[in-house]
Amino acid sequence: MSGFVIRPATLADIEIVCAHRRAMFFDMGHEDADTLDPMIVAFRPWLQRMMASREYLAWLVMTQDGDIAAGVGLWLMDWPPHLIGPGTRRANLLNVYTEKPFRRHGLARQLVDTAVAWCYMNGIRTVILHASTEGRRVYENLGFKPTNEMRLIIEP
Repeated sequence: MSGFVIRPATLADIEIVCAHRRAMFFDMGHEDADTLDPMIVAFRPWLQRMMASREYLAWLVMTQDGDIAAGVGLWLMDWPPHLIGPGTRRANLLNVYTEKPFRRHGLARQLVDTAVAWCYMNGIRTVILHASTEGRRVYENLGFKPTNEMRLIIEP
C-alpha cells in the first residue's frame, strides 16, 4: 500500500461516504438516479446520527496528494446473544468502495483488515457483510464464509 495512508473518517467526511455508497450501488448495476438519489437523501441523516453516536465507524484511504482513494464503513449492531459469536454486538461491514483509478492495489483488503482488527481489539467477534459479485473473492480470501441469510421485502 505504498503511497497510501488509512485514516479514520469523521463527521466532516459524510459526503464522501455518501458518494462512495452511491457509486458502489451504481457499479453493481443500479444505475437509476431516481432510485439512487432518494436512497442517499435517506442515508445521509442516518449516517450523521450513527457516526455521531459512534455506532458507525469508517476509514478512508488517502493518497499522497490528499485524494480519497477508498473507504469502508463498520456498523456496530446490537445483537442478541447467539450461538455464532459471543457478545451482544455484531459488526456489519458496508460501503466498501475503491475509486476506479486506485483499484487492484489491495486497498479494499487493507481497509477490511483495519476494520476487522478494530473489531478484534474491541471484543467484537462476528463480522458480517453483503458481498457484490466482484468483491466476493476478496472477502472469501480474508476468511469470510457464505451463510444462509434469506430476505423478504414487504411491499406497501
